[in-house]
Amino acid sequence: MALVALLVLAASLAWPASSQPLPVLVPVTKDPATSLYTLPFHSGANLVVDIAGPLVWSTCQPGHLPAKFPCTFPTCRLANAYPVPGCHEPGCEQDRRKDGTCTAYTNNPVTGVCASGSLDRTRFVANTTNGSNPVSQVSVRAVAACAPETLLASLPRGSTGVAGLAGSGLALPALVASAQKVANKFLLCLPRLGEGNGVAIFGGGPLQLTAQPGVDYTQELVYTPLVAKQGNPAHYVSVESIAVEGARVPVPARALATGGVVLSTKVHFTLLRRDVYRPFVDAFAKALVQQGAQGGPVARAVKPVAPFELCYDTRSLANTRTGYWVPRISLALEGGVNYSMNGLLSMVNVQGGAACLAFTEMKGVKAGDGSAPAVIIGGFQMENVVLEFDMEKKRLGFFRLPFFTRCGHFNFTRTG
Repeated sequence: MALVALLVLAASLAWPASSQPLPVLVPVTKDPATSLYTLPFHSGANLVVDIAGPLVWSTCQPGHLPAKFPCTFPTCRLANAYPVPGCHEPGCEQDRRKDGTCTAYTNNPVTGVCASGSLDRTRFVANTTNGSNPVSQVSVRAVAACAPETLLASLPRGSTGVAGLAGSGLALPALVASAQKVANKFLLCLPRLGEGNGVAIFGGGPLQLTAQPGVDYTQELVYTPLVAKQGNPAHYVSVESIAVEGARVPVPARALATGGVVLSTKVHFTLLRRDVYRPFVDAFAKALVQQGAQGGPVARAVKPVAPFELCYDTRSLANTRTGYWVPRISLALEGGVNYSMNGLLSMVNVQGGAACLAFTEMKGVKAGDGSAPAVIIGGFQMENVVLEFDMEKKRLGFFRLPFFTRCGHFNFTRTG
């Protein structure tokens, strides 16, 4: 009997009683016309990725979805947890909706236009993944708000709505976590145009790419806390300083803390409030001149190409495996880690043989205005970077991929 018990114990240690649920995978595509990113949702419907969006919404057809939520349901309260600027006050508006179903307010992240509609059940059709390939198709129970087709203005052609990926109760990561019993976190690896599809994984890693088989990039992540902003579910981080080629940019005291620093996929190039932008571009221009004086290539400035201020003749810039040889930009984050940007993340080619510093000044915002973020980190500066948004541990993980691999190198061939 002792031998039998020992064998049973050994078997239980060797073989887990039940397998863990697998995370959920979708490809991420960059739209060439708008520079926005989309992911497939179901039945050919593509949704725009909005990492600051609190909801999933689409142009639902009448009778397409099977159920509606009463106003009294907790789900309705979650849908109205974050008021949309410019929209009506949250609520069910019983006087307008005789059936007492939940009213949700949807927002176009590009135009800022909002609209009201019902909140309904739907399905997110994707694949589970082992981190290196899709494994099997899965239909994830989800909740989405309905919106009129007029709300699609300025979004990529063929898109039917928006997938909010913020830290809210009805954002897509939370919906997948609840339905699939996986962690409330997601990996995002945004592609650069022309380099294939990027990848989003809901529920955590691992993440492997074809350029380095067997390497799990989630093991390379470094972390900084996600900062909660009252009344805003977007993903904020604490930036303590900005440096150009190792020299601290002289921004005003507490400028970065005033308004905070947020990550966004609705803007393509990083935006800086004027009190941060002005010293930053001055520091970059001076560092580039100094680089030439110290024996590096002498960059020739050319006429700026809107919306950029600093542009240079590409023939005067040395091109390396990590982009143009220009001063390195670093954001010093809480936790003692740096988000560093080489030429691939800091410079963009434009018309006329020029390359420009891919950072722009916020318009319509005064210096030091705390109602606006100090910095909005745009999609371009997140491309080919593995990002992990962990809402449970309240932290952001990141790792810039080596020069020989890209987010577009995920193998979407299904196993089995």
